[in-house]
Amino acid sequence: MERIEAVKKINEIVGQDLRKLADEYAITVFSNGKKNKGWAGHVIERCLGLPLSSAQAPNFGSWELKTISLKYLKDGSLSVKETMAITMIDPYHVEHTEFENSHLLSKLQKAVIAARIWVNQQEDSSILYSVTTFDLGNTELYNQIKEDYNQARDAIIRGGENALKSEMGKYIQPRTKGPGKRIRRTRAFYARTSFLKKFVIPELYA
Repeated sequence: MERIEAVKKINEIVGQDLRKLADEYAITVFSNGKKNKGWAGHVIERCLGLPLSSAQAPNFGSWELKTISLKYLKDGSLSVKETMAITMIDPYHVEHTEFENSHLLSKLQKAVIAARIWVNQQEDSSILYSVTTFDLGNTELYNQIKEDYNQARDAIIRGGENALKSEMGKYIQPRTKGPGKRIRRTRAFYARTSFLKKFVIPELYA
């Protein structure tokens, strides 16, 4: 299934409650009190007629499914709940690769982002709000992401991966992935909420 077809099919379930669809497709949301973090993505895969992927971010060749959560703020406005992991950082690759050939750009170009509304920890309901792709084009946004990447790349060249700081990047930040309790912490590029808002809630954050 090509990316354009996937986006079209996912659009057909925009507005539906993914929690109810999870029950219909027998997707486990909680097991022994522990949440299946990838449940929403599994529901979408089933709606697409695809076999469940064991990967947290299923890769279907020409595209990659990403699910993110939105939430309503106290003033009633809708916002992105959290940042989104894009790709792991391989210090050697980043150091020796220009942005145009980077894993970061490749992952952004392949991403299909399904945004759902988060209600509570119990996941009583979760409406699929939108589905979109990162169409960067030759724009100011593209140039800023390139600048974010180069800032991280320059830091690695100067001081190695330990020189990376989460404060870096306007839209794309490098930071540790997971609890960080291992001897060697892994790092990834994350899309900041300010970047995600421009695509998943463009009517509010043009």
